[in-house]
Amino acid sequence: MIIPVIDLKNGEAVSGKSGMRETYKPLKTIFSQSSDAVEIAKSLKAAGAKRMYIADLDSIEGEGSNLQIVKKVNEIIPVMLDAGANNVQRVEKFLKFADKVIIATETLKTLKSLDEIFKSFKRDELVLSIDIKNNELLARDMDTDLNTLVNKIKDLKPPEIILLDISRVGTESGVNNAIINKFEAFKSSIIMGGGILEENIEELSGKGVHKFLVGSALHSGRIRSMF
Repeated sequence: MIIPVIDLKNGEAVSGKSGMRETYKPLKTIFSQSSDAVEIAKSLKAAGAKRMYIADLDSIEGEGSNLQIVKKVNEIIPVMLDAGANNVQRVEKFLKFADKVIIATETLKTLKSLDEIFKSFKRDELVLSIDIKNNELLARDMDTDLNTLVNKIKDLKPPEIILLDISRVGTESGVNNAIINKFEAFKSSIIMGGGILEENIEELSGKGVHKFLVGSALHSGRIRSMF
């Protein structure tokens, strides 16, 4: 299953590479003549998409938000939202706008906060995102590593785990197999993201990974819409 990705910044869908958010530009997509997220969502639903991944870059960076746009999109197609949820209060807030809230290591403060979040909400309302950059865990505020996180996941047993290689976002360069191998034990829960190509989908599906976040390659038409 392909889960379409859009990033929101200053009220519109944007695109860029490798997480360099200051360089992001309005999204050009085969699904709409504009970068209007609502219009893109309507087109994606018509094409068969079952849900969407939205990153609210303004909210993640603490520079406002695009939550009203997220809410409109969520009325069209269920949204899994990354908006910088790092505590119970923020998760509760974001669930008013989206179907599921993503808890991302990039913005998570402590592993204790992760425990508190998973104890406070239904498991199917949460998605854990393991953010990777340059083959290292991306965790701006946490003093932890991938091995520690793997052990934590064994305890939490999240139903869905995003493996997002931010270094490869927007590059269409293929997946990071080394990261996938580290999370082999959770492959039935994995949603793979970052540089996804069509051949990666075919290869990983044969290994038990069946969900993929796809942005650039989908919007450019390089990957067919396998929703």
